[in-house]
Amino acid sequence: MKKLILAMFLCFGFHAFAQSGPSIKETFLKIKSQSKTDPNDKAVYNLLDEFYQKSLQAETDEMTPETIQQIEKLASDPNTKNLHILMLFLMYQQYLSRTVASKKAPDTKFQIETMNLLENETKDIYGKIPAIIYIYKAEALDDAQNKEEAKLTVAKGLQEYPDSVPLKVYSYLNSKDPTLKNDLIKNHARHWMVQQFDIK
Repeated sequence: MKKLILAMFLCFGFHAFAQSGPSIKETFLKIKSQSKTDPNDKAVYNLLDEFYQKSLQAETDEMTPETIQQIEKLASDPNTKNLHILMLFLMYQQYLSRTVASKKAPDTKFQIETMNLLENETKDIYGKIPAIIYIYKAEALDDAQNKEEAKLTVAKGLQEYPDSVPLKVYSYLNSKDPTLKNDLIKNHARHWMVQQFDIK
């Protein structure tokens, strides 16, 4: 199973959204059919949360070697429960990195479809959607010029994660709410997103 999943990751990771290849949903279902699901095993969920905490919620956007090693360990272990969620997330991360590096416009249809899959799967298995999924989904919807649904996604995420700095930033950019602005300036002025969007 390990070889199959890693082969799929390598084959589909670069071209999951190509018209000539399988759809992301087909790819995901193939990976899922080889994965063991267990709602009581939170290893993948905790890793997604750690990824969020280290790369989005922290003041500096920097992954630690320990987190990277943990990702590699879980992704390469065929006995990892809910591995299909982690693999789809890693494929999406790879896609984002390649899109930024190539300076090409993102494939928003692929982005939204992937986030919908991750949203539904994490909710079905864990009963909860990780904060990073709300953030990535809002970004994908915004890229697709679906501003209203992006705002709703941010609002829904903030209900679940009221202390999320990225969601507060996006909510402020959407609303220009002075209370949010004051909170960001007073409590999160050094956060990389607050500085990136020059909120002051």
